[in-house]
Amino acid sequence: MSGEPSVTDKFETTPDWQIVAVVMGIIYLAYIVSGFLIGFPLRGQINAIGNLTFYVAVFAMLSLALNLHWGYTGLFNIGVVAFMAIGVYTMAVLVKQPLSQDPTAQIGGLGLPIPVGMAAGVVVATVFGLIVSLPALRLRADYLAIVTIAFSEIMRFTFLETSIKTFTLFGTETGLGGGSGLVFNVPAPIDWLTSALYVRGPYLDFVGWFGTTLGIGNPKAVVDNLVYSIILVLVVVAFYWLLQRIGRSPFGRVLKAIREDEDVARALGKDTDWFKMQSFMVGCGLMGLVGVLWMYDQGAINPNNFRPRLTFYAWIALIIGGAGSNTGSVLGGAIFAALLFQGPVYAKNLVTTAVGSGSAPQTFAGAVAPLGNLDPGPFAYYVLGNINQLQIVFMGVVLIWLMHNRPEGLLGHRSEEAAAVDLTDRPVVSDGGEVDE
Repeated sequence: MSGEPSVTDKFETTPDWQIVAVVMGIIYLAYIVSGFLIGFPLRGQINAIGNLTFYVAVFAMLSLALNLHWGYTGLFNIGVVAFMAIGVYTMAVLVKQPLSQDPTAQIGGLGLPIPVGMAAGVVVATVFGLIVSLPALRLRADYLAIVTIAFSEIMRFTFLETSIKTFTLFGTETGLGGGSGLVFNVPAPIDWLTSALYVRGPYLDFVGWFGTTLGIGNPKAVVDNLVYSIILVLVVVAFYWLLQRIGRSPFGRVLKAIREDEDVARALGKDTDWFKMQSFMVGCGLMGLVGVLWMYDQGAINPNNFRPRLTFYAWIALIIGGAGSNTGSVLGGAIFAALLFQGPVYAKNLVTTAVGSGSAPQTFAGAVAPLGNLDPGPFAYYVLGNINQLQIVFMGVVLIWLMHNRPEGLLGHRSEEAAAVDLTDRPVVSDGGEVDE
């Protein structure tokens, strides 16, 4: 019947949180069911779910931080990865044990507590955000993008510089490691956290029970991965709450006014440069925290982990979800991580488990030619063998489709409340007017 709402109409009227819940449910169900049907080993499937949750969380956090810059303030920041690197390098230098206590390490640190290193990483990333914002925020649009991406590459080459591979700080020999990077040489996140909370014993008992119940050998790595991913999901909730509060505050309303028309905001008496600096600093601090949480779990860092590609990934996630929407940022991060970042790799593992790995042709022509004889095998193996390169192609196809069909993203078209209270719910008096509050 013509009177029934279409799928598009239903999507437009569905609350944001329901859309996120449904999409996440479909994603996890698809991963679990496909792994079960293919006969993926249980250990591998749990690891896949843990990795999926990890990347959903980190890309959701990156997208939320970037949304503060672009979606709220209209700042075209393509230097995201620089502030991630600054945050985690600061932490590494501060928390690594001094060489006197860990002579096996090639480069030492100051040996400060891990929470101090994390907090310092956020603070230093925020300070660098202030430094960059002083000259850069006088620029607009493309020029700001050029400055920020140049800054990210300057920082990467700085970390690669051999002259500061080692240096002395506060009388302690430390350094940035140059091209070799840095190894943390501190307890892994879950080991440190369970010890700090005095639950190390019960946690290890749970790990043993988990492995025995599911028949998984050496279950600690699997459980650690899953638990840390869940912790990151809680951090995503904290990010979301913070940015929602910012968006509904007077400060957030000024940011949105600057995004729409900076000249008008300035004409209304707002110091737009100061507001943009504050927005840039907060966003950079959050990006530094994401770098800390992401790379600390890896156990080591290298300057080449922080190439501009990671910044572009964050932008793709934001574009998918929709700039200006915090819920869209979370949704975009989840979809990007599940379908474009982890999806191709997981699909390759599933296919390899099901049919085994064959020899892939070395050239595209060699892969296509057998299709003339109705033999898709070489082409399939070629695709699997080059899945990392094709992953970039998939991202490009998705971006092109979005730009043509939904340039505002999945949820970017939705308006968010700018006030902390409902301004439409005002009591009516007997004469038909409204009560002044």
